[in-house]
Amino acid sequence: MNEEKKGVFTIVDDKGKEIECEILFTFDSDETKKSYIVYTDNTIDEEGSTKVYASVYDPTGQNSALLPIETEKEWLVIENILSSVQQKIDEAESAAN
Repeated sequence: MNEEKKGVFTIVDDKGKEIECEILFTFDSDETKKSYIVYTDNTIDEEGSTKVYASVYDPTGQNSALLPIETEKEWLVIENILSSVQQKIDEAESAAN
């Protein structure tokens, strides 16, 4: 992970292509004792939704590699956080209208 400007970093895919990603948020889980980064490359899936990714990361910056989510428990933690964030966004949009 190459940190360039705040909230944006570049990853290199398996074909060597650089992809700019935007950090949506980070969080620490008391359940798993790990830190997670949730980000997007702002591409759109077949259903018209923005693709979102999650990885384990080192918040100290000593290791810049993004690590894969390894367990179902970790995915459940991330999915719960994403649902909560989406609900807050929906509520804020409803209140603004």
